[in-house]
Amino acid sequence: MPKKYFINTLIIFSLFLVSLILVSCNIGKKKSKENVNIEDFVTEDDIFDDIDKAKKIFYSLPSPLETAMLIKSAGAEYNEELLNSLDNVTNYSTSRSLALNLGIYTTDLSFASLFDQTQTSINYMTAARKIAEGLDINDAIDNETMTRLEENLQNRDIVMDIISETFLNSSSFLKEQQRQDVAAIVLVGGWIEGLYIATQLIDDNTIKNNKLADRVLEQKLSFNIVERMLDDNRENDNGEQNEDIINLISELQELKNAFDKVKVQTTQTETVENTETNVTTLKSQTTVSVSQEDFKALQLAVNNLRTSFIQ
Repeated sequence: MPKKYFINTLIIFSLFLVSLILVSCNIGKKKSKENVNIEDFVTEDDIFDDIDKAKKIFYSLPSPLETAMLIKSAGAEYNEELLNSLDNVTNYSTSRSLALNLGIYTTDLSFASLFDQTQTSINYMTAARKIAEGLDINDAIDNETMTRLEENLQNRDIVMDIISETFLNSSSFLKEQQRQDVAAIVLVGGWIEGLYIATQLIDDNTIKNNKLADRVLEQKLSFNIVERMLDDNRENDNGEQNEDIINLISELQELKNAFDKVKVQTTQTETVENTETNVTTLKSQTTVSVSQEDFKALQLAVNNLRTSFIQ
């Protein structure tokens, strides 16, 4: 079942990525000669209604494993110095710091595993297990999980399955305990760590035609999902304010301002008309752009957040 959940999550997120390319489909003939701005679509209520439904499976934000896959698929190289130090594990004791760093260490684990760093993978799974114990979700990473990991270190597919199961189990346990707010913070921690690793692997003088830079800029859409997810968890069922969530929303403002400078557009490349259904479909190409200065501001915002999360 966890693997099924992972697949469903990946499909959901993939649909959002596809929307960056095909968002102008079925919009009618009057739009056939216009450029379409993705910002006109990503905040539509019907999209977020779908997100609300998807949350029954898992939030529609890329999981740590999915984030690591995006980084590697863009041609990034492995750099272990970018990972959160294992020495920091004992520094985390509050629910907020534990949740953020469960996401962070899981992303680091995913990153190391995708590059076949076997011993590092074991070390970071152990770190994630300690963090999970601190959150009182011990069953998410039990002895059986550790044994399976050690026995299958040479089989990347199985290792990836174990990591995705572990992360989704953690989320399931938290939500079963009515701790959706903590699950949301875990996701934010993992997402920011992915952004941190990606931005650190980019030479800020070569963002033009840089696939990894494009993947980072496309996360503007994910930021909209982060906002909605955190806003949904501002208060509990009793109407009590969640200070951890409220503070996190405030801390993300610098990153929001940076993403606001990113322009994401789809441009018409071909018009296809279906005479039977009378529907016009536009096949479009996505472009993301930002100035060199604004990209540096984005890098700084991500770095500042990540630094505050791991302290």
